Amino acid sequence: MKVLIATDSFKDAAGSFAVCESIKNGWIKSSPHDEVSCFPLADGGEGLIDILKLYLEMDLVSVMVDDALRRKKEAHFLFSETKKLAVIEIAQAIGLQHLSPSERNPLHTSSYGVGELINHACKLGATEIVIGLGGSSTNDAGIGMAKALGWRFLDDIGKDCEPIGNELIKVFQILPPAKFIGSKVKFDVLCDVDNPLFGSNGAAFVFAPQKGADISAVKYLDNGLKHFYGICSQINNTVKQNLPGAGAAGGLGYGTSFFLGASLKSGIDLILKYSNIEKFLPETDLVITGEGALDKQTLQGKLIKGVCQMAKKYDKPVIAICGALDLNPNELAALGLKAAFSISHGPGSLEDALLNTEMNLMHTAFSIAQVMK
Repeated sequence: MKVLIATDSFKDAAGSFAVCESIKNGWIKSSPHDEVSCFPLADGGEGLIDILKLYLEMDLVSVMVDDALRRKKEAHFLFSETKKLAVIEIAQAIGLQHLSPSERNPLHTSSYGVGELINHACKLGATEIVIGLGGSSTNDAGIGMAKALGWRFLDDIGKDCEPIGNELIKVFQILPPAKFIGSKVKFDVLCDVDNPLFGSNGAAFVFAPQKGADISAVKYLDNGLKHFYGICSQINNTVKQNLPGAGAAGGLGYGTSFFLGASLKSGIDLILKYSNIEKFLPETDLVITGEGALDKQTLQGKLIKGVCQMAKKYDKPVIAICGALDLNPNELAALGLKAAFSISHGPGSLEDALLNTEMNLMHTAFSIAQVMK
């Protein structure tokens, strides 16, 4: 049997490379003569540059930028001198994983570091920049990013607003930079969700609780996003709040479209293209995919959905392995999955589950291989 493994990372537990290898090792223990190929993937969030460095010939550039609390940290992006192409992963600068649980509060975090990454890429001569959204700790609609690129945000008395989520509702005037370093750059933004900027399915209500916001903060942030959109619409009403992906990364989807003129694209579609995985599908018997959680967000266009759609073109069965399984059989079938398995083996703490992720992946893959014999 020819088995193709194409998975995302399991957040806070194991990266895509480790997940693929763990599944492969478990499968081979059961079926040592099967041909097993690994394709670590990402959908635009954490791990993007590690994945694309595997499939593209690009250099890793190290720079110092602000984290979400405006502290200096080392971050990386990819750059190709020949292609004049840069790939930026926002989580490198403002990822939630860089903040301790007590520091996580999207009222006070800023996307400023993303703007600094863009500045560095532009100064290297990039004419095309791919930005992967996902894993952010912010909810500032990109005003931090824009601030780093020279934009100013003034309140009703002409005072500069701080570029954080808490200040969105105070913005009454937006001043563009006299000269924007990225004015001739083509920006493509990868996002794995289709949420609007605000509202019950928007950035604040859906994602801010994961970043440390309580219900009062969520409502305040949502009102801020709505107010800020009204100010932006007075300048450019062609970028709509219900643009699919506008609410990604705390509104950075909208911010990159408004401030950079970026095009929002499916992250997984582009990464599947770069990985050349489709070339191997005609000869594959089974595809195994996976990520930390199969839930409602998976249905909105995340990695597993993209893998299933590609496998469907060749009528190949897909099995998913995950940490948390929160979809019913009808939803799993709608994704195109033949089956889905959680690696959780019973009651236990989250800490234990994270520590044992790779071993549990191996055990689950071994069991599936035994059944498939």
